[in-house]
Amino acid sequence: MNFDDLDKKMRVYEQSLDQIIVPGEYLVARLDGNRFTRLTKEVCKFEAPFDEKFRDLMTDTVKALMTYGFRVVYGFTESDEISLLFHPDEDTFGRKVRKFNSLLAGVASSTFSMALGQQAIFDCRIIPLPNQALVKDYFRWRQEDAHRNALNAHCYWMLRKKGASVNEATQALEGQSIAYKNELLFQNGINFDKLPAWQKRGMGLYWYTVEKVGHNPITGQDVITTRRGIKVDYDLPLRDDYADFIEQFLYVKD
Repeated sequence: MNFDDLDKKMRVYEQSLDQIIVPGEYLVARLDGNRFTRLTKEVCKFEAPFDEKFRDLMTDTVKALMTYGFRVVYGFTESDEISLLFHPDEDTFGRKVRKFNSLLAGVASSTFSMALGQQAIFDCRIIPLPNQALVKDYFRWRQEDAHRNALNAHCYWMLRKKGASVNEATQALEGQSIAYKNELLFQNGINFDKLPAWQKRGMGLYWYTVEKVGHNPITGQDVITTRRGIKVDYDLPLRDDYADFIEQFLYVKD
């Protein structure tokens, strides 16, 4: 069997599980750190419940994903997870799911690992969303998850730092209401409402354009150039306002 015949025969098997997201559906990718609890608490011993160095590692990883080659218009990160919203017309790799999953996970894992100096692994899943309302709901969902995680984390680590064991802290919070947890923090000197917004709402990253005035030494004239950059937003809006904020990224045409 010559190579061309063999190649044609084997491609059928290689591509047998290929899934393609049909045009017209919005694409969101979510990446999660794999075994990050051990990495952050035992190996690297980041400050609990939140550490600015870890926060910056995550935002730098989002930047790497946004500049790799895919048309990402918005990135969101909280805790050890990242969500990416792609340009409505994104068609890289024919919208093959395996390409998105493998490359995005690889970029995130290598970027974070090199910056940290320790092996760090991310997994990735592609989430097709058929309309704009669901895209906004998705990002509201992840922001609500950030808020819930932040409240639980602050309560848990407050108890641990006061001497509670893992089981004692876990049991003390199990089944308790949001109001109870807020009051628990307040009675121990922590006003949850006044904590940094990025801890409770996550962080958003998006493109912006700036004009810069330069000087042309040949003509002797000032010239204006434009450059694109990525803004890290540490103070995202909440709830319906956040949904309205997300809407601006659903109409990007550049």
